[in-house]
Amino acid sequence: MSSEVSGFVKVSGDEGVVREVIEALKEVYDPEIPVNVYDLGLIYEIHVSKGEDGKPVVTILMTMTAIGCPVIGLLAAYVEEAVRDRVPDAEVNIEITFDPPWTPERITREGREQFKAMYGYDIVEEWIRIMRERGY
Repeated sequence: MSSEVSGFVKVSGDEGVVREVIEALKEVYDPEIPVNVYDLGLIYEIHVSKGEDGKPVVTILMTMTAIGCPVIGLLAAYVEEAVRDRVPDAEVNIEITFDPPWTPERITREGREQFKAMYGYDIVEEWIRIMRERGY
């Protein structure tokens, strides 16, 4: 499997394991934001390969909403634990990047709907409007 999921997440490897990983990621929430890390757009890549022992090796490339995020290590540990719970025989590797930086445009449709239910408007559309007004 090699494709784009939700328009932003690059995935490769065993499709069944990738699906399990995505479901695990949808159970992990940033402690400061009530939307899961997948729908928040913090996941850039999911790669599943086979180790020498034939067991899955899951590598996740993810980011945070800001470089100074105080829960970087904690959130990465939550992601690792959730994936291990869903795919118990897997080796799990979490990599953090800030390139490219996260923006609200990475939020999935489901995430946008969750924010809309909370705040009464689409925060991504509002962010885009403000950025355009400021000339970005």
